[in-house]
Amino acid sequence: MDPDRVLEGLDPEQTEAARALRGPVCILAGAGTGKTRAITHRIAHAVSSGVVSEQQVLAVTFTARAAGEMRGRLRGLGAPRVQARTFHSAALRQLSFFWPQVIGGEKPTLIESKIQAVARAAHSVGVQPDRTGLRDLASEIEWAKVTQVRPTDYEKTVAKTSRQAPMPPGEVARVFEAYEALRRERNLLDFESLLELTAGMINEYPAIAQRVRDQYRYFVVDEFQDVNPLQKLLLDAWLGDRDDLCVVGDPSQTIYSFAGATPGYLTGFAARYPHATVVRLVRDYRSTPQVVRVANHVIAQARGTTSANHLTLQAQRPDGPDPMYQEYEDEPAEATGVARKISVLLEDGTPASEIAVLLRTNSQSAAYEQALTDEGVPFTVRGTTRFFERAEIKQAVHTLRGARHGAAGEDPEPLVHTVRQLLGQLGLTEQAPEGRQARERWESLSALAQLAEDLAAAPAPGGREVTMADLVDELDVRMATEHAPGFEGVTLASLHSAKGLEWDAVFLVGLTEGMMPIIYAETDDQVEEERRLFYVGVTRAREHLAMSWSLARSPGGRKSRKPSRFLDGLRPASPSTASKRAERRKGGVARCRVCGNALGEAAERKLGRCLDCPSSYDEALLERLRDWRRTNAQEQKVPAYVIFTDATLQAIAEQEPTSVSQLSAVSGIGAVKLDRYGEAVLALVSGADPADDTDGPAGGNEEETADE
Repeated sequence: MDPDRVLEGLDPEQTEAARALRGPVCILAGAGTGKTRAITHRIAHAVSSGVVSEQQVLAVTFTARAAGEMRGRLRGLGAPRVQARTFHSAALRQLSFFWPQVIGGEKPTLIESKIQAVARAAHSVGVQPDRTGLRDLASEIEWAKVTQVRPTDYEKTVAKTSRQAPMPPGEVARVFEAYEALRRERNLLDFESLLELTAGMINEYPAIAQRVRDQYRYFVVDEFQDVNPLQKLLLDAWLGDRDDLCVVGDPSQTIYSFAGATPGYLTGFAARYPHATVVRLVRDYRSTPQVVRVANHVIAQARGTTSANHLTLQAQRPDGPDPMYQEYEDEPAEATGVARKISVLLEDGTPASEIAVLLRTNSQSAAYEQALTDEGVPFTVRGTTRFFERAEIKQAVHTLRGARHGAAGEDPEPLVHTVRQLLGQLGLTEQAPEGRQARERWESLSALAQLAEDLAAAPAPGGREVTMADLVDELDVRMATEHAPGFEGVTLASLHSAKGLEWDAVFLVGLTEGMMPIIYAETDDQVEEERRLFYVGVTRAREHLAMSWSLARSPGGRKSRKPSRFLDGLRPASPSTASKRAERRKGGVARCRVCGNALGEAAERKLGRCLDCPSSYDEALLERLRDWRRTNAQEQKVPAYVIFTDATLQAIAEQEPTSVSQLSAVSGIGAVKLDRYGEAVLALVSGADPADDTDGPAGGNEEETADE
């Protein structure tokens, strides 16, 4: 192919990258800027110009999907024999080829999962973790191996880096050492050892190094911000003392630091190679200007942001709709609201496959699976096992079914108590455990417990108590209505699994403190990784971007959640958000009944007036209300504010409601309180004695009765 024709259709920065035929080259490529286009055209341009032959190029990326896409583009550009592989695929090919002459004998067995070997190793040293603990141990061993930490150095490294180990570091170190011994004894090869052995083989055998380096002279590494020390070790072995290397990446999309990845190799590339060509791709062809503005704002707030490692995207698409910011009362309302918005998009012609709901944790998916099912919207779950197909949920459902049959003829305990007790035997504790896998299991079990609580909050037909049989029936219905795996539809995906993908419409949900950033992100570096994860989510959207959060976990729960700090400066200011909430409750913007101005502060909305506006009230009525509250609090053995706060009593005394509808309009008096205390309060306002048979809160649950 004509070298000049290969460059046709590239923008100026992409052309600059493609013309930089000799390394070292560093391409800093923002989201949606056409990095794959730039590097494949660069390779094709080098081949067509005679700089390198196809067989001498090795393009390395991180997933088989990305490698396949790259090979397809290179075929279309006239370079079908270029090798595009993952690190592991390239290493396995080389190690398999040279094994007979380097080591000889039977080749090791490559294991894709460490679980069984880790279990045997743990048993051999007297450590007995459950299956979730085994997965966390396997992940921790992987982290240690990719960061080149030996078993003997593990405890010291954990202490030095303040890393949170999934179990006592001494136990991890013992299991790690036993695992490595077992692996060597049984001739097993894991992915980390595969890379390490290949690098060692090249470094220790000059003849093999010469053959490998004669074969591959031209290197391209995509997603370089995700390279870990072990992959860098292998890359350096391939290169030797050469520098014909092109790296591509975006520091703002580093989201795998927990697994050992470091953006330092990308951000420090120019320092290592002072003569390197550095090209910055910033023209965003994926997203509308409205989405790009959100992305730029999010990443500009990152700690330590500098012009050297931060790319400000420049939108190239026409204007689109403004991003949506939506606050909901609780999680089920949020899931339902998102599902309804998706229905509107489908009716307007957006294909279901071009819509995604992106989640921070796997435990969030159940609510959205159910809401989409209820709305009749087809969906698929990507990058995680669907809620009812997870091992811990299958085990839990089996346990609950057994409890239903075992409870026949007995006087059952309250449903929620029984469920939490049973799930506690499976790993549901009061606090989330350490370890990523253990936390995901805990979150799934917690979501199932919450489902039981939600079901128990509403009486069964006939007003009877909800039983275990009712819960199991509900679970059966929910499992039966889920779509078959692989069904074409709206994508439900974790933010991590969404990396490298894009959709016309993206819904980022659950954006509250504790979820985004996740509660486990305690250090500044961990919070910044969460910010980058949010940035990745934003930049998946081409046209429609919706961000939402909920104030409470369940209907009627305490509305104590706060929107994510990453939304600061993006979403409407808090007074505006509060006013919208008041508008939804009362049918209009909350305004002062004295001066008519909009009310922003919570205390002002509670009183129905500006704090500095004059207002008169019946002091005797206020005192009667306080006496009544004090008496009821003593009888129910709850704090007085659980019945009504001082601000609510003040508002009642000022507004003097004379009907149920007027009383319900007072902020802080919801349906539960209206039913429980409404008659007594109206009697006090009228001057009569309140009824003396007011029901107390069921079980003394502050979360249900505390003033909102």
